[in-house]
Amino acid sequence: MILQNKTILLTGGAGSFGQKFVEIALKKHNPKSIRVFDISEIETVKMRRRFNNDERLRFLIGDVRDKSRLHRAMNGVDIVVHTAALKHIDICEYNPIEAINTNIDGAKNIIDAAIDNGVEKVIALSTDKAVYPANLYGATKMVAEKLFVQGNTYAGEQKTRFSCTRYGNVLASSGSVIPLFREQAEKGELTVTDKRMTRFWITLEGGVDFVIDCINKMHGGEIFVPKIPSMKIVDLAKSIAPTAEVKEIGIRCGEKLDEVLLTKEEARHTKEFDTHFIIEPQFPFWTEDNCKGGDKLPEDFEYSSETNKEQLTDEQLKKVLNSL
Repeated sequence: MILQNKTILLTGGAGSFGQKFVEIALKKHNPKSIRVFDISEIETVKMRRRFNNDERLRFLIGDVRDKSRLHRAMNGVDIVVHTAALKHIDICEYNPIEAINTNIDGAKNIIDAAIDNGVEKVIALSTDKAVYPANLYGATKMVAEKLFVQGNTYAGEQKTRFSCTRYGNVLASSGSVIPLFREQAEKGELTVTDKRMTRFWITLEGGVDFVIDCINKMHGGEIFVPKIPSMKIVDLAKSIAPTAEVKEIGIRCGEKLDEVLLTKEEARHTKEFDTHFIIEPQFPFWTEDNCKGGDKLPEDFEYSSETNKEQLTDEQLKKVLNSL
């Protein structure tokens, strides 16, 4: 197991993904220790109480903007899982410099600190918003992807390797639409920005399992994209509150009707596997032997939530929601 007896640093560790990652890693993968690095004191305290002061956990208050703090936090670390980000589209639009400082400068700090500390593997969580970005959040994550891929060149002869995972909306994560719909359901009216809108969906557990699998597979420079289902936002709303009225309020600034996880341009240097795609880097450090197997994609292939063959059914969604 790739995490067994390893020391892991988890940035943004007190968030929804971080908490699920810790839960699964402690239960299934037996790490030596996990350092939960987060800027929120209150969420860190809640998380420490939730895990009953497990001796394998270390809780570090810190900001990815603070390079010296990251450098100290990575001392003796084997694996970094980078999830920290400003991720709400409207917040990033209103606070563009803060979004850049966290999502781009923070990524640079992660790269520098990891190389300086000899970290073995760094995997960063990206988003479908990074593809054909229509808002600042997506643009910052696109730049962050570029930084992490190119970070392998900066590492040179050092052992540190960087890769990314890129997937869609996480069902019922903090700040997601599902908690909002459940709250609105009590009043009998749910709001959607456009009834035509589609999105990719993945569960928290599915996201964590995918990231851990990618840590095991990565050579450095790949962008891993899971095969996941799509669903219309309006169908999601109706599944949560079948009797409620669904009101259309108009697309927000920087919002897209559909999302893309893999572009036609990227498809030219992508391999398809049963459960995922691997976008291979186009740099001299990458060799064909790094990614064995897989199939080449057809010309003009694009992985879009609108044309995705796998659709999340109402029954599947309700099963997920009942388990939350």
